[in-house]
Amino acid sequence: MTVVSDPHVVMIRPVVPQSPDGCAECLRLGSPWVHLRLCLTCGHVGCCDSSPMRHARAHAHTVGHPIVQSFEPGENWRWCYIDETLV
Repeated sequence: MTVVSDPHVVMIRPVVPQSPDGCAECLRLGSPWVHLRLCLTCGHVGCCDSSPMRHARAHAHTVGHPIVQSFEPGENWRWCYIDETLV
């Protein structure tokens, strides 16, 4: 796995998960999710691209917060939705 230096890492902040029990939108809608992603700019918790609603990607593009980290136990990788690469 190759990790690329990404110019968007400057947007990473210390965050507290806003919805530690799951994807905020899916919980509101009663929709299932597959995996969770944590926005590293604001702490939004959204569902992954394998989930029906893809809320983490929608958040990144709508709000402009490109970097997420896996919110799954034992995983700590980060992804940039703008550059479509690991960071």
